[in-house]
Amino acid sequence: MFSRLRADIRCILERDPAARSAWEVITVYPGFHAVVLHRWAHACWTHGFKWPARFIAHWARWLTGIEIHPAAKIGERVFFDHAMGVVVGETAEIGDGCTIYQGVTLGGTSLYKGTKRHPTLGRNVVVGAGAKVLGGFVVGDGAKVGSNAVVTKPVPAGATAVGNPARIIEAEAAARREETASRMGFSAYGVTQNDDPLSQALRGLIDNASGQEHQIALLWQAIEKLSAQPGSKDCVPGDAARDESFEADKLTQLIGK
Repeated sequence: MFSRLRADIRCILERDPAARSAWEVITVYPGFHAVVLHRWAHACWTHGFKWPARFIAHWARWLTGIEIHPAAKIGERVFFDHAMGVVVGETAEIGDGCTIYQGVTLGGTSLYKGTKRHPTLGRNVVVGAGAKVLGGFVVGDGAKVGSNAVVTKPVPAGATAVGNPARIIEAEAAARREETASRMGFSAYGVTQNDDPLSQALRGLIDNASGQEHQIALLWQAIEKLSAQPGSKDCVPGDAARDESFEADKLTQLIGK
């Protein structure tokens, strides 16, 4: 028990730069108090003492502003940062190392008892302030839910969900697009996270340019192999095409930035 408490305190000190000492965490951090009280309530619930479990959860809500149903499952090193107004439903599960900010709802969309109505968060998930995660699906390990997002479908591991309704941004696809744009001399940082028409057009342009770049590289390889074969005239086109580059300045002028 004490090792688990030490882990809870240590994770808060690691993730919150405002935390100055373990004593401060123990005495004035409502997120820490909510986790400790929930463990007492959950122990009562699992041993069949339903009313005492609900009573502890009720007082924990009054003391901390964080409402966690005693049947919910919470892993180790979970940090409720500020967390006023957080609601965690009965069948919700929160994995190890998760961080949950204020105003988050892990809620349900079904009224049927005995079913999995609330979400399951994997390990090291971050849920931003005001986000609503609604339904009995899984948010994968290492995923992020943006502030005020409304998530009603599964989020793959490592992905980011933003907006209302939430859009899933695959981490690998975003990193690949950014790498391609960097090679071209144009940073895609400002457009990858937005979903306005201009951003969509620029993302499509970058993806299309990446595909064409790959095809051109394959063509050059084929030409070099043909030119190196015995009997060939060793006639290889000049390197003009190799010297062409993506004109970032013209694109910047085009979009008016």
